[in-house]
Amino acid sequence: MKDTPVTMTVKPEVEAFFDDATNTISYIVKDPASQSCAIVDSVMDIDYAAGRITFDHADTMIDRVRERGLDLEWIIETHVHADHLSAAPYIQEKLGGKIGIGAKIILVQDTFGKVFNEGTEFQRDGSQFDALFEDGDTYMIGTMPAFAIYTPGHTPACMTHVIGDAAFVGDTLFMPDGGSARADFPGGDAGTLYDSIQKVLALPDDMRLFMCHDYGPGGRDIAWETTVAEEKARNIHVGGGKTREEFIRFRTERDAQLAMPRLIIPSLQVNMRAGDIPKDHDGNPMLKVPVNKL
Repeated sequence: MKDTPVTMTVKPEVEAFFDDATNTISYIVKDPASQSCAIVDSVMDIDYAAGRITFDHADTMIDRVRERGLDLEWIIETHVHADHLSAAPYIQEKLGGKIGIGAKIILVQDTFGKVFNEGTEFQRDGSQFDALFEDGDTYMIGTMPAFAIYTPGHTPACMTHVIGDAAFVGDTLFMPDGGSARADFPGGDAGTLYDSIQKVLALPDDMRLFMCHDYGPGGRDIAWETTVAEEKARNIHVGGGKTREEFIRFRTERDAQLAMPRLIIPSLQVNMRAGDIPKDHDGNPMLKVPVNKL
């Protein structure tokens, strides 16, 4: 990672929006010194059985941005999600802003372009996005500096976005009692994930960490905010000084028991296109179901 200053003196206003259908948390992140904001990891609603797309979750966030008179500058994807569909282009159409993701999206597009037998019209160069972040890249949300840390392992395109004293970790980490995300998707790797988690845990102890998912382990209430110090001390997969070898062994054994996410097939097709739904030769929105490919 490039040497990038951590600006802990800036405390962005973070508002969370939980989607109970996918256990996803999306965020509006506001610059405290202006009306500028970003949206992180938005959700588009899908009734997969019926083949029906709606935008209730995204509309709630859009309404909130308008209600507060905010200026949306960025729509950030921490990675190519396999468990929910991004609403980025819908939000961009309503509010503007640039859609950004990690530059290694091209690896995901190449891998799953083959899985879904996409033709040459599907560009595998990340051009569907407005910005491709490399490790250490900086950007501004109003007056507020932000930077991206490359944190692969769950997928090869995962990034953690540090905005003031807040870091949005995607699926790199869960709440301390939730542990970490799986590392068995194509391009994923348990050892790489452990190394990426160490990058996050090297941030200042009082850095606020915001999760992309929470499942309420043990029946507790849904939660999405913790700190670096809490994760280092209590995370059930990596806390308390657990070694890389211990993590790889546990993560590999655990992943072998997990089923594919319920929405992985539509999610990958949509999210590798920056949230656009693929179309058939007649221009109709259409999703494919590859057989025995995942």
